[in-house]
Amino acid sequence: MSTPTFTPDPQAQRSAELAALVRWFETITPASVAELPMYYASDAYFKDPFNEVRGLAPIEGIFSHMFVAMHAPRFVVTGQVLQGNQAFLTWDFHFAFRSFQPDAQRLIVGATHVVFDAEGKVAVHRDYWDAAEELYEKLPLLGGLMRWLKRRAQT
Repeated sequence: MSTPTFTPDPQAQRSAELAALVRWFETITPASVAELPMYYASDAYFKDPFNEVRGLAPIEGIFSHMFVAMHAPRFVVTGQVLQGNQAFLTWDFHFAFRSFQPDAQRLIVGATHVVFDAEGKVAVHRDYWDAAEELYEKLPLLGGLMRWLKRRAQT
């Protein structure tokens, strides 16, 4: 009589990897940025409205800079879809600028597309959010110009 072999369910495994990644995003601290290699492939690609980089060191630099430029940055994942090796997360990003109106709480609503590699690490991380509406419109001089341009484009 042979012992049955256990074949892990790849979707269940990917779901567990996504859950771990979401926990990391939602609890990220300056110290836990160093845990990036646990979740990201060594040649991972990252793109957001301000950055486009490849590799752990540049991605770690982006997350580390977030804590330098912002006070109490925090992600809250509001939704997630997982299909195969890809996931789509929606999130709210809460923060305050350290150098500009540090008492004013800010919110950016966005989404992230993640592609996992064969080892279950993030190979592609692409953030989608509207920098004009979510950020530029809230800045003093630039905000007025952005709101004016928006009104002009709507007429």
